[in-house]
Amino acid sequence: MKGKVARRIAFGVILYGLFAAAVVSFYPDKPEDMDWKDREQFNKVQIAKLELGASRKEILALLGSPDISEAKKVGSDQLQVMFYRTQHKKSDGITTRNECTPLLFENDTLVAWGNGAYENYTDG
Repeated sequence: MKGKVARRIAFGVILYGLFAAAVVSFYPDKPEDMDWKDREQFNKVQIAKLELGASRKEILALLGSPDISEAKKVGSDQLQVMFYRTQHKKSDGITTRNECTPLLFENDTLVAWGNGAYENYTDG
């Protein structure tokens, strides 16, 4: 009797593990589906892992659409800065630049991020 109960419990635990693994595998979190607090934390973690030289497409695949984006052409170079929310300042329902970390792209290649990146963009 005790062996039968133990087998059923073990079977249930294994079945639950398989179900949880399937859910995680087939339904990964997308930044667009997160609430603002989770997305803010997600953005911080992912931005900390970035490396210079990443393509704009790679960043969009990793972080999703930016909260704010600006672009301009300087000579033959295309500059774009994408802002991702990383720090909550004011509960007004509006995301502002001071709540975001800017990522600077030159010709679709990541060349800088952080506050200095936006200064380089506005000076360039």
